[in-house]
Amino acid sequence: MQPSGALHLGNYFGSMKPNLELSAKADESLFFIVDLHALTSLQNPVLLRQYRHDALVDYLAAGFDPKKTIICYQSDVPAHAELAWILSTVAPMGLLERAVSYKEKVEKGIAASAGLFTYPVLMAADILLYDANVVPVGRDQRQHLEMTRDIAIKFNNAYGETLTVPEVMIREDVAVVPGTDGQKMSKSYGNTIPIFGDESVIKKAIMGIKTDSKGATDPKNPETCVVYQLHRLFLSVAEQKALANDYRNGLSYGDAKKKLFGTYMDVFGPMRKKHAQLENDPTFVEEVARDGAKRASAYAGKTMERVKKAVGLQ
Repeated sequence: MQPSGALHLGNYFGSMKPNLELSAKADESLFFIVDLHALTSLQNPVLLRQYRHDALVDYLAAGFDPKKTIICYQSDVPAHAELAWILSTVAPMGLLERAVSYKEKVEKGIAASAGLFTYPVLMAADILLYDANVVPVGRDQRQHLEMTRDIAIKFNNAYGETLTVPEVMIREDVAVVPGTDGQKMSKSYGNTIPIFGDESVIKKAIMGIKTDSKGATDPKNPETCVVYQLHRLFLSVAEQKALANDYRNGLSYGDAKKKLFGTYMDVFGPMRKKHAQLENDPTFVEEVARDGAKRASAYAGKTMERVKKAVGLQ
């Protein structure tokens, strides 16, 4: 998770929820607050410190168990940057030039730095350091994971079987979450709905979701309505069908948004309570980060030994 602002609904359903579900089944899982990645778009040290702390609190409040899962700040494990450099010596320029995310970010006004261009290499290091078998991501991250696989294969072809080539896991049903304007929900688009923000801010975001011009009692198509597309993420199949029928029978957009807001607060209520408790215990939060970095470094160190031996640095 990149610490670039408040956790929002897209982060939760596109990444955090499937990660939580997978970690419950896995022997061990690793999660990182990728503060090194954040430097490509955020050059404010005060904000970065705050954002990365907030991201860790968000993870813990959402249900991540630091006793079962490893969670820490990316920069607290120097091997991420070290492996990224070694991988950059085998990563083809043509591969990086095809990165859609880089082009989109530059078009959105983010400076075209070398760090932004080589972002996929650092992402590959984040994954390959830990011999990850499976990496769950949103559909929009598929290309980056495919690039990770390509880089690992390229390295293994050059130096022998050293790195584990990971599989990509995509939750097709919730991989892309629409924002309040109908585009993909993203902090950079300013169309997010926060999870742990003030209740008034959440309500304002939900009530401001873009809809068409149909009248209050006109039948509406739920499949093309952003309000419904967001609401269904919280519901069972039977509940989705019942709500869709309400839309077709003339549910007003105002009432639909109020329904969504109610469900939103019910579902995230327990997490919001835990979030408030964690904010009042910063010592515990930082202890979690330090312990996670220590455990992650033990894994990373073993991988770096193999890598350095393979390339001739040991």
